[in-house]
Parts: sequence; structure tokens; C-alpha cells
Amino acid sequence: MRRYWVLMALIAAALVAAGCGRGDEEDGSGGSGGVPGKVAGFDGTTIKLGVISPLSGPAAVVGEPLTAGNRLWLDYVNDELGGIGGKYKVKLVERDSRADVPTSVQAYNRLKGEVVAFVQLFSTPAVKALVPAMRKDATAGSPASLDAAWVREPNLMPVSAPYQIQAANAMDYYVRTEGKGGGKKVCTMIEDDAYGDAGQTGVEFAGEQLGFEIAATAKFRLGDKDYTGQITRLSKARCDVVFLGASVSDVGTILGTAAAAKFAPRWIGQSPTWLGALAKSPLKPYLEARFWVVAEGPAWGDESVLGMRDLIARKKQYPPRKPIEAGDFYFTFGYIQARTVTTVLERAVADGDLSKAGILKAIGEVDAVKLDGLGQDYVYGDVATRSPGRESSMFAVDADEPFGLKALETNFSSDAAKEYEFSAG
Repeated sequence: MRRYWVLMALIAAALVAAGCGRGDEEDGSGGSGGVPGKVAGFDGTTIKLGVISPLSGPAAVVGEPLTAGNRLWLDYVNDELGGIGGKYKVKLVERDSRADVPTSVQAYNRLKGEVVAFVQLFSTPAVKALVPAMRKDATAGSPASLDAAWVREPNLMPVSAPYQIQAANAMDYYVRTEGKGGGKKVCTMIEDDAYGDAGQTGVEFAGEQLGFEIAATAKFRLGDKDYTGQITRLSKARCDVVFLGASVSDVGTILGTAAAAKFAPRWIGQSPTWLGALAKSPLKPYLEARFWVVAEGPAWGDESVLGMRDLIARKKQYPPRKPIEAGDFYFTFGYIQARTVTTVLERAVADGDLSKAGILKAIGEVDAVKLDGLGQDYVYGDVATRSPGRESSMFAVDADEPFGLKALETNFSSDAAKEYEFSAG
């Protein structure tokens, strides 16, 4: 009888041990030696990351280079570094959002159980719609959007200086160059959504710091066909400078309407307003004379910057599936996104935990994302003190330069940008 109870005790111990093993596999926490257990999106060998981006339609001119940038960095990690932690290859699972919020939400719901995290979530309105679900699902992702609201969002892995910082730096640059002496009328033309509001907020904050008021604001909806009313309003207000927050699909029509009306203020577009093809369009003379773009990082081809030198070399080594124009800063942004997410994944693998909870924990454990000068390093750590870069670069249109842009001033930070405070969403 004693043998029976001894045998039953051994069986029970074995079952407990097996149950613990299954628990490690399901929650992704490290087993022996800190090896991550299997979870949704990680089969013990390959890590899957989701991409939700416009891969068709008008916005694909941004979505395709963004995703190509994601792929480039991950090709390098897989081939040259052996994968995350030197052993786990990364695979992208891509879905076409068509730049549509409902489609983005559907894609997220279908993918969230197949991937460990998202390396790209496209557009400010879509990310705003997804954040509540991401909080509920404990899912992490990197926004292809620069709203300041993402800085304090624990489920997001933001990159680059926010739109609000771009706008503050751009207005500082304008005031100390063309706006010297005061008396210049500052106006805005913005998309009537969260993306447009972000730039508007930055200009308003800059006005408080620099002592100007916004003389007129013209709003429009994404995809509007006629901008005559907005241009007429700004023209009547005698605007000297107009800060533009628009999607690239609308910019040509907006500026074409302005040129036809002989309305020629200084236009300043936040980074997603620009497309290299515009510099080769019939609007070229107008753009070269009147349009600036605020973005981040060095001019394309500045190989004195280590990050730029590496990017150019890797683009040659791993050519994109479709040709990507030299200097395309959406391509660079996607590359930086993937670099940011893999920094977090390296931390999660070191912790032995690729579960959703493990990745969220890893985000808070990363000290900073280093970019070798390709953009300003982003300080991570505790989300309450997370700090993006405060620098921007100003570009003028020049059809002879890569992506149709030449640098006016790079990597500067205004007093207004340094004073901007980020709050929880």
C-alpha cells in the first residue's frame, strides 16, 4: 500500500511540473536559462510582428516606403545579427489599412492574436482609435504618427519628435529668419482631425512663447476636392506664413489652388505633408519659392552621420521590393520604427519573456533608443518621464536634391520646444 501512495505522489509531482512547463509556454515567461516560452506570435524560433499600413490607394506613397524601412532594418537584424538575441528571426505580417480607420481596427483585431507586437500602426486617427483596445488587450505597437499624446502612452513605442515640437521649432525658425521685426501675420491650414490638431497645438504654443497670435485658421476634411474657400479665407486675412497640416494626398491640390489664386505666403508643412514627386510637378517654381518642410535628422547622404552611412549601405545590401527614392524620409522613419521595436524585443528576450505583458514590461526597462544620429535618441524608461527628442530640421524645396529637399538648418531645438510639456492621454 505504501508503494501505491509513493507512486501517486511521484505522478502528482510530474503533473505539477508538466503544468508549470505549460504555463511558461502559454504566458511566455522564461523557462530554464531565461529562454522565452512559446506565445501567440512566437513559436520558439520566429518572432512575428504586425504591420497595419496603407499598401494600396493614394496613401500607399507613404505606407509602402514606411513598410520598406521596417523590412530593411529587420533584414539586417535577421541576416547580420542572427535575429533578436542572436537567435530568433523576425517575420512581418502585413495588412493593408487603406488609410481607413475602420479597416485599421479590423486588421488589428485579426492580427492581435498572431503577433507579439506591432512594428507599425499607421496614422494619428487610426492610432487614436486603437489605443483603448490595445490597453484592454495589453498589446504594444509603434505608431507611424507623431502626436505628443503617444509620449505618455505605455502601450506605444513612439519615435521622433512629436508634431507639436515640429511646429514649435518651425515657427521659431520662421520668426528668426523671414519673420524678423514682428508684425507678420501667422495663419494655419489644418486637416480637421487629431493629426491636424497636433500641429495647430504646436503653433499655438509657439505663439505663447514667441509673442504672436494666429490671425486665421482654415480647416478641411481629408480628401476634400475643393479648397477655394479655405484659400480665399487665408488670402483675405493677408497671411504672411501658413503652417500646413495635411495628408500628402491633399497637398498638391491645396497648393495648386493657392498658386492659381496668386496667394503666395511662406508655407511650412509638418513632415507628412511632403512627397518628392511634388518637386517635379508643375508646381515646382511655386514650391521652390514658397514651401518649407519641417522634419528631423540629417540631410540624405550626409555620411558624416553614422546612422545615415549605415542606412545607405544597408539599402544597397538589401534592396527594397519596389524602388524607394533616395532621401524618402518615410523610408527612414520606418527603419527607425523597426530599430525601436527591436530594442524593446532585445530587452524582452533578455528577460526571457515575449508575452504581451513581458513586452510592455520591457518597454519600461529600455533606457533609450540609440539612433547613431539618424534621429535624436529617444529616452524611454518609466512612461511618466519618457522623453522624445526636441530637435527638428528645416528643409526647402530643391528638385535637384534627394527627395526634392535641401537642408536649411538641421538638428536645432528652440526654447519653445524645450518648454513644451507632455501629459498623459
